Amino acid sequence: MIARRRRLASGKVWVGYYYNGRSDEGKRQELPLGTDLAAAKRKWAELECADVPADASMMKHTFDQYVRDILPKKKPSTQRENMLCLSQLRPIFDAAPINEIRPQDIARYRDARSAPVRANREIALLSHVLNMAREWGHLKGENPCRGVRKNKEQPRDFYADTEVWDAVYAAAAAELKDAMDLNYLTGQRPGDVLRMKDADVRDGALYVRQGKTNKFLRILLHPNGTQSQLAKVLDRIQARPGRKPDSYLVTLPSGDPLKQWNLRLRFDTARSVAADHATESGKKSLAARIKKISISRHPR
Repeated sequence: MIARRRRLASGKVWVGYYYNGRSDEGKRQELPLGTDLAAAKRKWAELECADVPADASMMKHTFDQYVRDILPKKKPSTQRENMLCLSQLRPIFDAAPINEIRPQDIARYRDARSAPVRANREIALLSHVLNMAREWGHLKGENPCRGVRKNKEQPRDFYADTEVWDAVYAAAAAELKDAMDLNYLTGQRPGDVLRMKDADVRDGALYVRQGKTNKFLRILLHPNGTQSQLAKVLDRIQARPGRKPDSYLVTLPSGDPLKQWNLRLRFDTARSVAADHATESGKKSLAARIKKISISRHPR
């Protein structure tokens, strides 16, 4: 296939596509394929008896390329989250011409979703997909997600006071207590706490590589020459009888590292037990507050 360009009197450049073939007598001839590149490719494929090329003008092609080239570079948990978002986005946008999507189309999708918070996450992913489409040359104009209002989200405003924290802590297994102590004293996310190892404790400090931000932190264990509470917790963990050397700081009794789902299961169990104890003691207000607590990055 070849392209012919002509500058018109208006100054615009006309582009037409032609099939560069031969007649039955073997003479070279050009067959017009039109001015739309995607349609020209399909006609060319028919004449060549070849597979029809993927239509890059449709969102399906962009989604496919994103899943193939971008998604595998993300963390497994992010990949799962993105695939959940795509399962909602693709039935709506797969058949849409990418250069005809407008901000009002994004807004209609937002308003039609029954889960407003999920809609925000899905639109954020769609925006990234479209930004990649611009880099790949599929999207010619601005990202249509730009400037589209997000649904209002209610921020979490629950703070676990000492009474709530202590109630759950008292019902926790030893490995959960280790995780809660490190979470509280370092202010790091649960995932970062579970990745902490013996090798990260050195030179009088705990070294932390944050998974989300990739920032590298150094937390002193003896500031001003005084042993910190964090240092005491680390000494307690590392002096535990039967513990494997050079392992993760938070481990199961077997010595295996505690995984995210292990942590969630143990925390949910401890929270439930603590709430039941509070209810049995007639402390209904405390029980209600205990049920609201979640293990997360502890506020400092």
